[in-house]
Amino acid sequence: MLECWNTITKVATVVAEVNKKRVLCRISLGSLSDKFGSSEEKPMRFVARHRSAIQEAARRLIENEIYEEDGSVLIHTRDL
Repeated sequence: MLECWNTITKVATVVAEVNKKRVLCRISLGSLSDKFGSSEEKPMRFVARHRSAIQEAARRLIENEIYEEDGSVLIHTRDL
């Protein structure tokens, strides 16, 4: 699984594959913190620890075709 952390925007990105295409799934530090108690120091640990919940939220957004203008999905606290 491809994943990364953007220190400027404070957003984690994980990649899902849908119909042989990559979909970027993004979750902010705010959502990670609100739902899972994530800290700014090690946010990707929280992504790894709560991967199944994040993947499930991404799956629902993709199935419901709730995409951002750039084709990515943005996972909010309410989605988790």
